[in-house]
Amino acid sequence: MKKVKVGIIGCGNISDIYLKNCTGVYSILEVAAVADLIPERARAKAEQYNIPKACLPEELLADPEIEIVLNLTIPKAHAEVCLASLQAGKHVYVEKPLAVTREDGKKIITLAKEKGLRVGSAPDTFLGAGIQTCRKLIDDGWIGTPIAATAFMTCHGHESWHPDPEFYYQIGGGPMFDMGPYYLTALIALLGPVIRVTGSAQKSFSQRTITSKPKYGKVIDVEVPTHVAGVLDFENGAVATIVTSFDVWHANLPRIEIYGSSGTLSVPDPNTFGGPVYVRRADAADWSEIPLAFGFAENSRGIGAADMAHAIRSGRAHRANGDMAYHVLDIMHAIHDASALGKHIQLESTCVRPAPFPMGLTADKLD
Repeated sequence: MKKVKVGIIGCGNISDIYLKNCTGVYSILEVAAVADLIPERARAKAEQYNIPKACLPEELLADPEIEIVLNLTIPKAHAEVCLASLQAGKHVYVEKPLAVTREDGKKIITLAKEKGLRVGSAPDTFLGAGIQTCRKLIDDGWIGTPIAATAFMTCHGHESWHPDPEFYYQIGGGPMFDMGPYYLTALIALLGPVIRVTGSAQKSFSQRTITSKPKYGKVIDVEVPTHVAGVLDFENGAVATIVTSFDVWHANLPRIEIYGSSGTLSVPDPNTFGGPVYVRRADAADWSEIPLAFGFAENSRGIGAADMAHAIRSGRAHRANGDMAYHVLDIMHAIHDASALGKHIQLESTCVRPAPFPMGLTADKLD
């Protein structure tokens, strides 16, 4: 199968794992160029990963050989880079979230459809061995009919370890927009689309002090809610509770659990690709760990882009797609809207539950 040439825009903290996998794991992809507003960053990544071209974003977009732009910029730049990529005639795969606002998200999806181009979006962790094994267990009826779920992401923020943590507390950041996409995407992959939400959100601290280097001691203002709780009504009738927080020092909570009519499924951390996966059926005395039935248990970021590249060549639908990413964006905004307005929010968006991976896939064959 002919390789798909990829150009990466954004050479920050997350780019290394994408570059490692896209140059060394997924044979469908050929990274032809890297770009950054700071040219030294692009040149360093090009040298480190043996990429033939380091340039500015506008030069990358003008390259006629590049078919997919991998957009690894910060969230508030996602929409601008996605729209510019589509205008340049490129498919685009973007880090999460799809965009900061619903309006920009709609613009991306609309423009792509007008131009006959594809939009893909992280997270693609739901394509890993852990959640794909969970999907098969649900589809095969191990816990009966799913009726409810819980999802928890609690920590005390990123200022203690991230070198540039400011954007986590600016518009487009916060625990729901930063980590919520992992949990919501996993829930949609397992249960399908959401039709209604409600929620409560608060900003617990107005300022944070960075304790990581190189910005140790810098005080930053908090612009967004940092503890967000939501309730999700799924199209299939299941009801889920989700909590995302940057205000919790310690917790002893599950990541995700799915409650069925005849048992419970314990889902691994959706920010990882592996396990463990546990099931406890109604009549069982204890939990049973289920062996992972799929590959990609290691850090496989970029598998969504590789799946999209295979789909471009074969004509099938890709799994980590723009409609699902927009649905996740809509859900996140709706939880915040529900808190501000004090009511349930009926969602305007929806998506198709992405197809599961067939068993026995390898990195060079995702069909």
